[in-house]
Amino acid sequence: MMMTNPIAPKTAHLAGPGLLAGVLALLAALLLTLALAAPAMAQTVRPPANATTNVLPPGPEMRGGVLGNRSDGAIWHDIRKGAAGESQDLRAGSGVLIQSQGEDWRLIRNQWVLPIAWKVLAGVLAVLIVFFALRGRIRIRGGRSGRVIPRFSLVERVVHWFVASLFILMGITGLIILFGRPFLLPLIGPGAFAALASASLQGHNLFGPIFIVSITALFVTFARGNGFRWVDLKWLLKGGGMLGGHASSGRYNFGEKTWFWWASLCGLALSLSGLLLLFPDHLPGFLQTASAEVPPERTLMQWATLVHAVAAAAFIGFGLGHIYLGTIGMEGALEGMTRGTVDETWAKEHHDLWYEDHKAAASANASRAEVRAAAGDV
Repeated sequence: MMMTNPIAPKTAHLAGPGLLAGVLALLAALLLTLALAAPAMAQTVRPPANATTNVLPPGPEMRGGVLGNRSDGAIWHDIRKGAAGESQDLRAGSGVLIQSQGEDWRLIRNQWVLPIAWKVLAGVLAVLIVFFALRGRIRIRGGRSGRVIPRFSLVERVVHWFVASLFILMGITGLIILFGRPFLLPLIGPGAFAALASASLQGHNLFGPIFIVSITALFVTFARGNGFRWVDLKWLLKGGGMLGGHASSGRYNFGEKTWFWWASLCGLALSLSGLLLLFPDHLPGFLQTASAEVPPERTLMQWATLVHAVAAAAFIGFGLGHIYLGTIGMEGALEGMTRGTVDETWAKEHHDLWYEDHKAAASANASRAEVRAAAGDV
């Protein structure tokens, strides 16, 4: 028979609360001790005797009571004005964080070049439409003679159409790049415009160097006979025959010669500026190495974009007039660049001095005349 201790339950019952109270009292005493000791411990933390103290070096006294070595406002003022700093890039102008001329370039491009360019092109189109409506097609007054004269060789025609094809391609893609955002984007939407603009840019860059070759070939091929003479001044004063009767001319009249030199100069400007835009990481640095007078890369690129846009608008504007007269504007003109021959009466009416030198070559056999023209007997 087991014996029980009547005191055990009472002892176990009293031990729990007593132990808990003791633990709480101990924790309270520990927290109180830490609270009293914390300020004293903090005061004893001191830097070592040989520690280095980093102090901002004193700067020049600044007017206006500006505090500190340099205030943020003063620093950004200098940056905004184009102050140069240090950069690992050793190219000229690389230390400039903000180029103020960039804002000038943006204003010139958006407020002057683009508005004037599209107005000029639209104006040329409007003038041509009105002129055609009032004047109609310039006909061969004496009627076709049935005899033709060799006028352009095969080489001349190939070069002409090669340049013409690239002119149309580069002109269309360039106009999309230049005016697509304000004119096309609202019409076709961002998705279609993004694809069209990207394709135009790639095509423009791809065929640009080929255009340089073609415009050079054009100059070499057609330079002969495009020098100005006194007879060209008379042609100009008579308005090409619209004022004061017939206007004599040689192989090329004043308008054609002007177009040749205009195309050559615009082509040169487009070629040089286009090369800078195509190779921004190489050509500017090469030019700066060759001459210390060459401006920084960003300035070169800004000027290149403006020159490229102005030259393109001037080239296209004059080109529209040339295309008009060579196609629907004048009867018999296009044949010279397709068949190589022109009607004898047309030659008399528009290039009488040249006709007098070549009238012996007039022939009723068109095929034979075309063969002679292709061989260069012009």
